[in-house]
Amino acid sequence: MSRIVVTGANGKTGRVVVADLLAHGYDVVATDAVGKAGHLSDLGTPMLVADLTDYGQAVEVLQGAEAVVHLANIPAPGMYPPAVTFNRNSTMNANVFLAAQAAGVGRVVWSSSETTLGLPFDTPPRYAPADEDHFPYPTTTYALSKVVGETLAREISGWSGIPFVALRLSNVHTVDGSQPGDYAAVPGYWAAPHARKWNLWGYVDARDVAAACRLSLDAPVEGAQSFVIAAADTIMNRSSASLMAEVFPDVPIRRELGEFETLLAIDSAREVLGYAPAHSWRDHVAE
Repeated sequence: MSRIVVTGANGKTGRVVVADLLAHGYDVVATDAVGKAGHLSDLGTPMLVADLTDYGQAVEVLQGAEAVVHLANIPAPGMYPPAVTFNRNSTMNANVFLAAQAAGVGRVVWSSSETTLGLPFDTPPRYAPADEDHFPYPTTTYALSKVVGETLAREISGWSGIPFVALRLSNVHTVDGSQPGDYAAVPGYWAAPHARKWNLWGYVDARDVAAACRLSLDAPVEGAQSFVIAAADTIMNRSSASLMAEVFPDVPIRRELGEFETLLAIDSAREVLGYAPAHSWRDHVAE
């Protein structure tokens, strides 16, 4: 079994990632700054409480790991003052990346963000579907922390030879057992397409994020590469072409769109990582 460190393991996405890796036979070292420590953890594996804004703790956490799935960050803009968001995220990312080099970790998979592509799209995207080349366009200190993280990854990968895989995650949705969880809010979006234009009506299921993280551990990646990770469809119950025609009529459409096709292009993730999103809001909400 490969020994994988998962940072941010007690978070919304981290818990799903840990469960997926354990289910696939990985030896998981879970770590977070908050949550039940050690064997009191309910993650299915003991949790090491550590503050990754401290470089020394980051080095300790990564000792003996074959790879790290780094999810620990303030997860969105607007939760903390802008400078706090930037400073904490940038510090955690730098510490984990440098600690990976110091500890001889074989691969870094980490959570970048769709926000690096220009979200919120108050200024229309240059084209759609928006892909990896629609970068960098940070509009918040949160997005800027991710752009800085991708730059750090590129340079540290060049120094160390460690492959870095940045997953530009869309708006993550989770379910609650047999309940729809985050998907319960989805029907409320349908009558107001402008309300969700901020990310081109994108979303992603946490279970698909977990699969993307796991696939990234073995994917044929060299250097530092970044991939958009979204669901295969939009979160709306109408065609993607009609959404673009109504809300972004002047934005060039670069290819013929499937009826409900995501407008956050996942072609590269499909090709390189083998990513195949298996979950949709349609599995949990009746139209």
